[in-house]
Order: sequence, then C-alpha cells, then structure tokens
Amino acid sequence: MSAGGARIALIGYGEVGQTLAADLDQAGMQDISAWDCLFPQANSAPSAAVRSCGRARAASSMADALQERTVIISAVTAANCIPAAREAAASMPPGAYFFDLNSVAPATKRSAADVIEAAGGRYVEAAVMSPIAPKRIASPMLIGGRHAGSFEPIARTIGFTGVRIFDARVGRASAAKMCRSVMIKGLEALLTESLLAARHHGVDSAVLESLQDLLPAADWQRLADYMIGRSQQHGRRRGEEMREAALAVSEAGVEPLMSLACAARQDWAVAHRPGREPAGLAERLDAVLASIHTGSPPHHRETA
Repeated sequence: MSAGGARIALIGYGEVGQTLAADLDQAGMQDISAWDCLFPQANSAPSAAVRSCGRARAASSMADALQERTVIISAVTAANCIPAAREAAASMPPGAYFFDLNSVAPATKRSAADVIEAAGGRYVEAAVMSPIAPKRIASPMLIGGRHAGSFEPIARTIGFTGVRIFDARVGRASAAKMCRSVMIKGLEALLTESLLAARHHGVDSAVLESLQDLLPAADWQRLADYMIGRSQQHGRRRGEEMREAALAVSEAGVEPLMSLACAARQDWAVAHRPGREPAGLAERLDAVLASIHTGSPPHHRETA
C-alpha cells in the first residue's frame, strides 16, 4: 500500500490524535477522517481543534468515519479503549487494519483484539514507549499481534517510522508499556507529593539538590516542573492509564499498591491545576499549596 493509497481514520481527537493528524497531513495523506465522542459537543476541545486545523474531515459518527477506510488508528483514553473497539467493529470495512495505540493492560488489548478480529478486521497492538513529543508520529512504538508483520511497512510508509515488531502475541507490547508507566507516572506522583510537602516546609531547594546524587545528569528543577505540570494537565487520562497498569501488575499476582496510589494522585493533580501556566516550579507548587490551604482547588477542563 502506497502512502497515497492509505485511507485513514483517526478515532480520538485529543492530543495524540491531533498530533497524528498534523503529521499525516504533512506527509501527504489526503484522505483522513476523524471521529471523537466529543464532536457532537460544539464547544468541546476536539470539536474546536478539528474545525480549526482542516487536516482531517470531521465525521458525523463512527460509522461515517470508517467508511472505506483501510487503516483505523485508535487513540482514545484508556477507559474508552474497549467501547471504541466495539463501536468500530460494528461498521469497519472487512480487512481494515485497526492500529490500537491506547495505553491499557494486556488483558484489555486482548479483549479489543477479539472484538476487532471477530468483525473481520486486522488488529495491530501498539505501545508508545515515549511521550508523543518531540518525535510525534515517529515516536518509538512496539507493535504486536499476528498482523503486525504485514502492517509494519504500511505504518512506516505513512510516517510511523519508530515502529518495531515486538511479538506476535497481543498483550506483550502493552505489558512493556504498562510496566514502564508504573515507573514514569509513579515518578510524577512522587515528585508532586514530595515537593509540595518540601515547599510547605521550606526545604524544596535542599530536596532538589539532594536528588542530583541520585541522577546527576538530570535537571531536577526542570524535570519536576514538567512532570507535575503534565499531571495537572492530563491527570484524568493518566489516572485511567494507571488503573490499567494496576491491572497489568495484578495479572502477575502482585498487589498493585503503588499503581493504584499513583492513579489517585494523578486524579488529584488535575483538580489542582493553576489558573494560568506558572513561570516555574516554585510558582507551580505555591499555587497548589494555596488552593489546598484555602480549601478551594481550581477547577479546569482538562486539555485534550
């Protein structure tokens, strides 16, 4: 399949979906449709984004988005992985590739695969192994499932140059992703909790300085500001992801104490997002502490 021959549907038009739409458009993809469950809400972030960018045709429904598609890319929140697969299965063309980028547990990916394969689709699991920025569509991705081999050259042709076949068994790539998430999202939660307390006690500088002994190459001031900010901006979907990570940990027979606690902290972080983007870590921590002490945390619509 040539780049021009791919007819692509994007399911989910949040941060990842919008990034992929821009990159696919830049790569010369002329036939991109998009569907997001928030499109019917005219004032939603996905609706505003698809109207403003013009890189994808906003479909009126899932069925409309999937008409005559050869590649369907699912990039929804973790909680919507199975519902999106079920809805897509009802109207996807037979033989179409269903490229599942969602950050969910192996068992969830296997359930999605069963739904798509039963409908005649070709399911390909993907695990994005880095933030979507800065490599965007070229981000490193582990792909799996029995159709991964035939899909790999198509994926590379349309811009997914970071894909690597990982395993023919669905769930293995996602296991790697979820175990990574326990570390990365867990570090976000730990930094949030540690540095808020340290700022309250006036010892945040000392704590950050001491972390240089742990990883001397890291700019802990910048890293902490970035990680806490990401939790505040995307805590809802990160919380969903961490509950999926907890499921992956449970599959190993390990009680997911840390993963569930991280999910709770991620949920908490988005409810304490500052009214404007802080100038730096100290201002970010002060804004959260002020909201805690006044008992009136700021409430914001999460950026998609």
